[in-house]
Amino acid sequence: MNAIVSDNRLAVLDHSRLRAKAAAKGDGRGHISVRALSIEFDHAGGKRAAVQQASLEIRPGEFVCLLGPSGCGKSTLMNAIAGFVKPTRGELTVDGQPIAGPGPDRGMVFQQHSLFPWKTVRENVAFGPLMAGASRNEATGVARTFLSLVGLAAFEDAYPGTLSGGMQQRVGIARALANYPSVLLMDEPFGALDAQTRIMMQENLLEIWREFKNTVVFVTHDIDEAVFLSDRIVVMSASPGRIIADIRVELPRPREQSLLTDPAFIDYKRQCLDLIRQETLRAFQQQNGG
Repeated sequence: MNAIVSDNRLAVLDHSRLRAKAAAKGDGRGHISVRALSIEFDHAGGKRAAVQQASLEIRPGEFVCLLGPSGCGKSTLMNAIAGFVKPTRGELTVDGQPIAGPGPDRGMVFQQHSLFPWKTVRENVAFGPLMAGASRNEATGVARTFLSLVGLAAFEDAYPGTLSGGMQQRVGIARALANYPSVLLMDEPFGALDAQTRIMMQENLLEIWREFKNTVVFVTHDIDEAVFLSDRIVVMSASPGRIIADIRVELPRPREQSLLTDPAFIDYKRQCLDLIRQETLRAFQQQNGG
């Protein structure tokens, strides 16, 4: 019993040191610059533009949501920031450095989890810190902290294949956060969760963001989610994706779900809904030769 208590105390202390080290490293970092960015893919013997002439500046510590109709290039733009997709034209930098590929300064949460099936939940979350040079005690402490934050502390010894899809996604979120990236990229991470868990995760994410000051870029189709979470909502047009609006959300923080009935919240929601409706109609007309 004493050994367990001692190990837990050590894990907490190690986590505190690692968090302080990560905070010092990431202080003032996470500035994203997108300038006249276009991304094209080969399609039916020609080229298809997924993103067209997108320009965007995201300051360190901002929470920005990308919103737009299906197929508008939101995820493509995010994948370019992550370093998974190479732009056709334009400039893309993080903290003034051109993005040449994935890096430890950018954590990614995918629509579908990408966990190691042969590792336990705890081992999956601890993997990043271990690769970054943390001791096993440090990595275990970090893993347990973030598993608690996503409500999965009781499942640390489980394997991903034994969890529900929503629980697997929450492990993926904890794993990305455990690396303390200066930029956190999230591609509809809560889409697979039930409504009540989704609300809890939104509030937990905001608590984590306030503590660790990550720059967050968050893709969503959910207008309520975009308004509730973000400092800014960047609205993209129907394909090819262009940035048609950059809405600053001037609602007080910290935010609670009761905000969803606030008149100011409803005004932001209506503004976004009108833009999305126009672009969805335009996309439908394009698809039907209109």
